[in-house]
Amino acid sequence: MSGDRGDRPAGTLYVVATPIGNLEDVTERARRVLAQVDLVLAEDTRRMRTLLSALGTSAAVESYHGDTHPGKRARLVGRLAEGATMALASDAGTPGLSDPGARLVAEAAAAGVRVIPVPGPSAITAALSISGFPADRFEFAGYAPRRAGERRELLAALARSPVTSVFFEAPHRLRECLEDLREVAGADRPLVMCRELTKLHEEVLRGTVADAIERFSAEEPRGELTIILPPGEGTESAPTVGEDAIREAAGRLLALGMGTKDAAGLLSELTGRGRNEMYRLVLELRGAG
Repeated sequence: MSGDRGDRPAGTLYVVATPIGNLEDVTERARRVLAQVDLVLAEDTRRMRTLLSALGTSAAVESYHGDTHPGKRARLVGRLAEGATMALASDAGTPGLSDPGARLVAEAAAAGVRVIPVPGPSAITAALSISGFPADRFEFAGYAPRRAGERRELLAALARSPVTSVFFEAPHRLRECLEDLREVAGADRPLVMCRELTKLHEEVLRGTVADAIERFSAEEPRGELTIILPPGEGTESAPTVGEDAIREAAGRLLALGMGTKDAAGLLSELTGRGRNEMYRLVLELRGAG
């Protein structure tokens, strides 16, 4: 980190995964990078200083979170462009997943800054690995929306998804979320819930939506939860509908004057394919026409 800064090329932004609970999960590379960079960017500076202290380093720390002003982000990118080295780290897990890190990464890369991943813990992959559900393809939906209508809409889409779905939920909204899930997916829908992953009170709950509702009607939910749903009703039907047939059907719907969103929704229901996938296909055909 020494040398004449005037002669240095653009600096480096390290995207560093940190433990989601168990300090032993920190990698040696993450430990080294956090000790060597000029600045560590963190959502919660107090939590990050606690982690750095446990790792035996006292690197400079500055806040970076969802409410960070664009001007501050521009200042940080400017420092990086001038040769500084920084580590972007979330409170726990891998940055850029359900946090605002993507904006900083994109602007830093656009400014010619090297962006280097330092991989490690992630609640998403940890939960998937022990779920027992297919994980060759999966959909991550972040935190379930706070508003009931938006939450039910998301859960309905995940319930129909032909791939395994993963999302986060806060403990104080879990009961409402499970009730919504029962409404859109049914009480017998299987699920796996991971609570306090890698921590002292880690717990993995396997069963149905009804089982989860019964459990958390009797006790207060605690700790952030990662919830995994198996592939939905689209799983069996999707492979039986060929790509050419889907394109032909989409073309016919457009010829009948159906809008892009409505056509994509109908194709998704008929084929079991994801709504976003069908939307992109319809857009492509409309543009080609």
